[in-house]
Amino acid sequence: MVFRSVLFEKPEDDTKNAATEAPAFFIDLNLDQVIEAITIGKLEYDLKPFFNTALDNIEAIEYRHEIFQDLENQVLFQYITSFAQKMRLMRQHLTQSKKLHYKYQQERWFLDAVEIYCGAVEYLLSDLNLVALKSRGLLAFREYLTDYISSGRFTSLQEETKSLRADLDEVEYCLFIKENRIVVRKCETEIDYSIEIKATFEKFKQGEIEDLKPKNSEWPDMNHVEAGVLDLVARLYPDIFLSLDSFNAKNVNYLDDTIGAFDREIQFYVAYLEYIALFKRAGLSFCYPKMSDKSKEVYAYEVFDLALAKKVLSEKSLSIVCNDFYLKDQERIFVVSGPNQGGKTTFARTFGQLHFMASLGCPVPGREAQLFMFDRLFTHFEKEETIKNLHGKLQDDLVRIHSILEQATPNSIIIMNEIFTSTTLNDARFLSQKIMERIVKLGVLCVFVTFLDELASFGETTVSLVSTVVPENPASRTYKIVRRPADGLAYALSIAEKHRLTYDHLKERINP
Repeated sequence: MVFRSVLFEKPEDDTKNAATEAPAFFIDLNLDQVIEAITIGKLEYDLKPFFNTALDNIEAIEYRHEIFQDLENQVLFQYITSFAQKMRLMRQHLTQSKKLHYKYQQERWFLDAVEIYCGAVEYLLSDLNLVALKSRGLLAFREYLTDYISSGRFTSLQEETKSLRADLDEVEYCLFIKENRIVVRKCETEIDYSIEIKATFEKFKQGEIEDLKPKNSEWPDMNHVEAGVLDLVARLYPDIFLSLDSFNAKNVNYLDDTIGAFDREIQFYVAYLEYIALFKRAGLSFCYPKMSDKSKEVYAYEVFDLALAKKVLSEKSLSIVCNDFYLKDQERIFVVSGPNQGGKTTFARTFGQLHFMASLGCPVPGREAQLFMFDRLFTHFEKEETIKNLHGKLQDDLVRIHSILEQATPNSIIIMNEIFTSTTLNDARFLSQKIMERIVKLGVLCVFVTFLDELASFGETTVSLVSTVVPENPASRTYKIVRRPADGLAYALSIAEKHRLTYDHLKERINP
């Protein structure tokens, strides 16, 4: 079993470089907020390019599913976390080594970094052997790690590190300080009086006393006096310090590239699992969606908007409302209508978030889901008018929509939210119908949020979804999106209440 990456099983899966810039639709779908929240504690790993780049085949997605499922084992998760902590400590030593000013101190910090690395790798293999791994990725990595640790390259590095560390631990010297002069020499037959003194004064001890030993400075760099002493010590033990010089020179590239890549890539999984743990503790479900590149009969149950749910949980002011959806047979387009502030835009975002997170190989919100393997995802959400392009708002909308329809293929997903709000009702109806004709002809999956009820019955490919209100109090939103015909009546009373135009309000005005 050949190992190359825990993110990409095959070279062709990684043919497109990870995107350093987020896709254009991230802001519309609030995915920029989601990815920021996932990666905020992992900045050293530069994970955003991984979260910006969708996979393009189902097998690559299933490869990641397997690794996620292995890492749901808390024992394994802790082993990986422990390895990451050791590797972080190693990098801190390397960074500190480069900041120091004196050669032998730099070299000792480098030696410590290598020692930490060797220990981290050995412990990781030992830990992985204690777990019943099932994923192709982690099984192949364990096999790679076994071969690497038994290789001459690693064993010689480890033996040399241990030997040099032992030699340095044996270095002893004496200082003779008189006025401004320090003499350094090897220890000979000097007696260590510290043990005898401690034993003598132990009988006078009364309870716990304050530790008056001088505290070591947190600043790791030497001063010039300490560096001068170390230079003299090096002259007393020339062979050991020559070995230290040689060790640093020949082991500059000690870190194995594959293990270094694993240390970074595995954090893609760790960061996401840590992120969704917040929602799971709140009782929300996540699942591994079935993916299809042929069937567009998608469905999902108990889904929610990741960005909104994060905000709700942090504020602890509202409950999170989950929704269901499905498309069957020739159905391709959700036309979502209903009262304002009723959850229509949130549903559209949820649909887009689900498909994109699924395309990364991540578990998605919901109890169960089947989603489509899209080639490109397009969004059109309302934007403020800008004077830079010299367009009016309507023209700007048309230009953007034309670009989407020109680029989209039958395997794309299009999400449109409240378009043509800046024009007349008749113009909005005419333009929306023309766009619907193009979308139907393309056969793409689409969510079309609109105030035009008639679009919901455009044809056999359209499905009407309506955001609902509390029957006893139409001014109160349920944020539930249900399949039913759009009739525009669900919130008529709510609007009338808002403008004081109900029967009771009118009667009150008429009768003095």
